[in-house]
Amino acid sequence: MRAKPSLTAADVKTMLAACEAKALASGWAVSIAIVDDGGYLLGLLRMDGAGPVTAEVATGKARASALTKQPTKVFEDRVKERPAFATFPAGILIQGAVPLIHQNECVGAIGVSGVKSPEDEQVAQAGADVLS
Repeated sequence: MRAKPSLTAADVKTMLAACEAKALASGWAVSIAIVDDGGYLLGLLRMDGAGPVTAEVATGKARASALTKQPTKVFEDRVKERPAFATFPAGILIQGAVPLIHQNECVGAIGVSGVKSPEDEQVAQAGADVLS
């Protein structure tokens, strides 16, 4: 049997803090969701001023990224070309989530919602960068 890396509670706290720091430095109020490789929520932060729906959207983006092992930007671009992708069951296919890859394994994803999609992705990437 092979061993597979997984996120720890300490990893989640560290990544949430890095995402929050990036958002605060940029003046953005967002929600940040971190999920495991199965798309199950491990951590969620809804910053002051972030709208209620952003928590759900961030979680959906993270879930889609974890299950597909791709940034959600990939699927946002595909939906533009083939609208049928919008019914893909993995989650929310809008830019703003990145998979978390450790030792060539997807261990989860970070999704962010609250500002423009490219900015959401910048916040998510700040958290992913501390894992590497």
